[in-house]
Amino acid sequence: MNGTILNYRMGVNTQKNNHLLVKLDDEKYNSKTSVADLLGKKVVFTTIGKKTITGKVASAHGNKGVVRVIFEKGLPGDAIGQKVEIK
Repeated sequence: MNGTILNYRMGVNTQKNNHLLVKLDDEKYNSKTSVADLLGKKVVFTTIGKKTITGKVASAHGNKGVVRVIFEKGLPGDAIGQKVEIK
């Protein structure tokens, strides 16, 4: 299953570079309750140089099927709008 990176997790004065919001491409994951079975799943982002950065689904974000993913290290800014794979 694939998803699209929307943005970093942000506060008014802070930005967490390893917490990102991901919108799932599958239409059946469109509510907070439907993404509950994805918690703890592995997420893989592949950079242009073919390096992989892994993370895991931490929680739902909002009520429309967006999830919060915590990566092992921060992602570059050009990762916003790119695809990730959820295993």
